[in-house]
Amino acid sequence: MLTFFAKYKFFGIVLLVLSAIIITIMYQALDPKEVLPVYQPNRVSAELVDSTVQYVKKYHTITNFSLTNQNGKTVTQKDYEDKIYVADFFFTTCQTICPIMTDHMVAIQKELQNDNEVMLLSHSVTPEIDSVAQLKKYALEKGVNDNKWNLVTGNKKEIYDLARKSYLAAKDVPYSEYDLIHTENFVLVDKKKRIRGFYDGTNPEDIEKLLDDIKVLKEE
Repeated sequence: MLTFFAKYKFFGIVLLVLSAIIITIMYQALDPKEVLPVYQPNRVSAELVDSTVQYVKKYHTITNFSLTNQNGKTVTQKDYEDKIYVADFFFTTCQTICPIMTDHMVAIQKELQNDNEVMLLSHSVTPEIDSVAQLKKYALEKGVNDNKWNLVTGNKKEIYDLARKSYLAAKDVPYSEYDLIHTENFVLVDKKKRIRGFYDGTNPEDIEKLLDDIKVLKEE
């Protein structure tokens, strides 16, 4: 009997290993790991995408930028290097959707206050009004954590180009005739500067989805 088991010991071990591998593969197939999509301009509504990037199907990332935050500090991609972040577009004197969006950003900040992997970035679409002093006043009123959340102003065309060509978060309106018609979208950006989600910044359910998606993104 011992001789029999000794003879087939190697076969039994191989069979056991193969069985474990097959079970693991079957489990993963039945319960696949959730992965967020990578949004390309050609997958987004054409009215939100500048004509110069409308047909881009891959490799779209947020372009480099240089803007000024509520403390007068220059903010660039370097400040968001190796970070997941949520971006939006607003203006401090807005009385419609912006207060709701800002309140939801405050809620996100509170939820992720101890998470050093995640930051927030809000761009003013009326930089001629939203000076550094105005942004600082707004930040203090809203309880903005300077280490986690930048409210930025700067060159109007640069901000508009970011909205239309990078974040895909503003409707197509000529710069010279109208102010930017920004959307209520919050944009989730990964550590590779890619767009991974769009969320209605006025909708509490979307904010919960955004927080869940951040957890998914951190596990990728």
